[in-house]
Amino acid sequence: MSTATSDATAHSLVERMGLKTLVESCLVLEEGVAAAKDIEIGMMMGAGILPGPFSRADEAGLDTILERLERAEREWGPAFEPPIVLRRHVAQGRLGRKTGQGFFPYPQPDAGDQRETVLLETRGDIAIAWLNRPPANPLSPQAVRDLISVWDEVGGRVRALVIASSNIFTFSAGADIKEFTKMTPDAEGADLVESARRFMRGMEQSSTATIAAVNSIAFGGGCELAMACDFRVAAESATFGQPEINLGIIPGFGGTQRLPRLVGESKALEMNLGGDPIDAYEAHRVGLVNQVVPDHELFDTALAWARRLSEKAPIAVEEIKRRSHRPDLDEGLATEAEGFARAFGSEDAKEGISAFLGKRRADFKGR
Repeated sequence: MSTATSDATAHSLVERMGLKTLVESCLVLEEGVAAAKDIEIGMMMGAGILPGPFSRADEAGLDTILERLERAEREWGPAFEPPIVLRRHVAQGRLGRKTGQGFFPYPQPDAGDQRETVLLETRGDIAIAWLNRPPANPLSPQAVRDLISVWDEVGGRVRALVIASSNIFTFSAGADIKEFTKMTPDAEGADLVESARRFMRGMEQSSTATIAAVNSIAFGGGCELAMACDFRVAAESATFGQPEINLGIIPGFGGTQRLPRLVGESKALEMNLGGDPIDAYEAHRVGLVNQVVPDHELFDTALAWARRLSEKAPIAVEEIKRRSHRPDLDEGLATEAEGFARAFGSEDAKEGISAFLGKRRADFKGR
């Protein structure tokens, strides 16, 4: 056999094995045996396929992979029939890295200088803050500063903000304890923690709706960052936890306050004192998560939330957020009345009422 023939045979074998691996991975995904992230990690760690089949397909372009499979089906038989999930992705324009979404999402950051640990991407009235320090996305002092910087740039200026991870392994594994211990606790460290608290509180009181797209591990500060968002959409393989107790410390970014408001005092105490994580479905059951979706649908679902919320009147959004969660009913009703008066007197209210009566879509301006 000539060298050229041998090389061609080897190339054909590699392509055949690669395409068959992707088909089988898609079938496991379609049958609900495992989530996309778990399949990907399993193939990387168990079979030594690096990158995994989904990431490899996303890199090549799912439209290109579909063409290869259609050709393979003709040449090699029905075992290479393109999976339904692949056809669906291509039909939806989710072609992989080149479009920002395939089996996994990919950042398409704005042009110009970017921050070290957080990438900013804007799509009209929607912004995406990509946590970008793989694989753990720890909330290091630099990451906290970068998040604050992103919020200072877009908070109140865009209608909705999605916080997502740029990698499949982790949303955020929590505060970077090693880096924080290098800071003086009574000055530098305390100032940074206070700045983080102001940033998170600012998100809660802003006219910008915020959505955390939690794709995987959200522990400690990562869980607290997600809780500071207005809504949390979780992938099926996501997990949430406050493990600080295992280090002999307590949550420092609002975990003792926001968690009871979301899941109730008893469950919050269990999570904060026990330190054990809960999965996405348990998080949804107790009220920590608003929606659970398949891994490969997470980012599109979070964007759908952002698009829907971006159409709401900014003044009304801000007032609802600012007036909610008051512990005393009378105090809450009084502050609600103040917020109602401000919103009702706005130009957006006039526009909304006029659009409703005229049976048309409102065009809110935030005035």
